[in-house]
Amino acid sequence: MKKITIKDIAAAAHVSPAAVSMILNGRNLSRFTEQTIQNVYHASRQLGYVSKKQQRHKNPKETILIVCPSLMNPYYATLVQCMEQEARLRGYLTLIFTTYWDKDSEREILEMATEPHIAGVIFAMIPQQPRLAEEFSRVVPMVAVGDKTVNLKIDTVDVNNYSAGRMVAAHLISLGHKHVAYISTALNDEHSSRMKRCDGLSDEYFQSCPSGTVTIYTQDVSSHKELYVTGVEHEVGYTLTRQCLAESPHVTAIVAINDMVSYGVRAALIDAGLEIPGDISLCAFDNIYPSRFPGIELTTIEHAIAERGRSSIRLLSEKLRGKSELIDENAITRVEYQSNLVVGRTTGPARQTAPA
Repeated sequence: MKKITIKDIAAAAHVSPAAVSMILNGRNLSRFTEQTIQNVYHASRQLGYVSKKQQRHKNPKETILIVCPSLMNPYYATLVQCMEQEARLRGYLTLIFTTYWDKDSEREILEMATEPHIAGVIFAMIPQQPRLAEEFSRVVPMVAVGDKTVNLKIDTVDVNNYSAGRMVAAHLISLGHKHVAYISTALNDEHSSRMKRCDGLSDEYFQSCPSGTVTIYTQDVSSHKELYVTGVEHEVGYTLTRQCLAESPHVTAIVAINDMVSYGVRAALIDAGLEIPGDISLCAFDNIYPSRFPGIELTTIEHAIAERGRSSIRLLSEKLRGKSELIDENAITRVEYQSNLVVGRTTGPARQTAPA
């Protein structure tokens, strides 16, 4: 097999060998347009170029970049650790980058991912800028872990958050809860899982308990606060629960967007002198490991965190190794895991009178 040289890349990218050398070594990049830089990166990938520096490493082109919002929530910590477990088994190195839901950070990471030494990218969530991610996925292999989103043109490992929301609603309705509150961090199109959980919850109540109500409490959180306030989800759960208790005393159950927010909800209910589930039942999503601790034992949705983390690496590995021979390179692969309700000690029959 012919050894690929800088001259080969220069011919493919229609630039000079000197330009290729500077771009691949990160020198004087301001002299070139973004398109020229991307063309050189793309050509080097397509041709399989390995620099002398890379040749000195055992796995010169086997680094996977993992993108996640934060590692404070055990959901992401577990997901990323399982990705790393599977990556090591398959001989890959990993680099972890956090965005704290900042769009500029996401763009910078995507631009970095096009560099030749990055083999592929895994998003531990649905990208905030899906069209931008799709554009970069044409240059670097990419997989996203998150919500079942039919319009995302990237390989994904999903759960159906809409169905999970309906599952929680059905459980609460069976216990006689007619009036519930949904407590969440920012609800918008950039956070599809939060929206779909809310939609599923509301739709099930509309269809199965039309006389019931779902009251939504939400709070936007800036990327700055995500970075500098380590207990931000607990804080949001606590603050919004205090607001809910003041404004909606008829509520008999609270559904938190995730387990971490539910811990803040739980603290606010205890501080208010309320019993769980005697006065108010509590549900959430994710089933992270602290939710099984004695004294918490949360009713929550199991979302197969570990399995999805490992599956995302396997899916990306197949793309990188070219093992999916029966699948057209332009096809989108979707792997969906089923969600399950884990009934803990935080849900019970709806109270019949107002709390003391």
